[in-house]
Amino acid sequence: MKLTLLSVGDKLPAWANTAVAEYLKRMPREARVELVEIKPEKRAGQSADSIKAIEATRLLEKVPSGARLLALDEHGREVTTKELADLMARWMAEGRDVALVIGGADGLAASLLEKAELKLSLSRLTLPHAMARMLLAEQLYRAVSLLNNHPYHRE
Repeated sequence: MKLTLLSVGDKLPAWANTAVAEYLKRMPREARVELVEIKPEKRAGQSADSIKAIEATRLLEKVPSGARLLALDEHGREVTTKELADLMARWMAEGRDVALVIGGADGLAASLLEKAELKLSLSRLTLPHAMARMLLAEQLYRAVSLLNNHPYHRE
């Protein structure tokens, strides 16, 4: 299974890029992750809905053919690390690639959210974009570690 992390934003702080790269590097071959950064739309004189629609088009163009689409959304389902590991185990067993989408400053367009098979929330807190990307990368690594009985995850 290949995971594609599609994320609006191309200028994260160095600390976030370093952390994300470290967690993605640790992912095993059976759950490798490709990070695809999507250029955010300029805000000048545009409504939030217009910006989200443009960014949704850019995101959907990069979703690999046949991949399961998952959207990170503040109103999505909150899962524990164990539940995320269980989801990943199911995805691996099905052999279908997965695309996880993180929107820009205004979130994701309703049209994209409707296409998502699952909407997940990392937290009910408002997180900076860099923190959300880093947290998702870490939790993917932790979930795979749990599946592989690696001591990184402790319950």
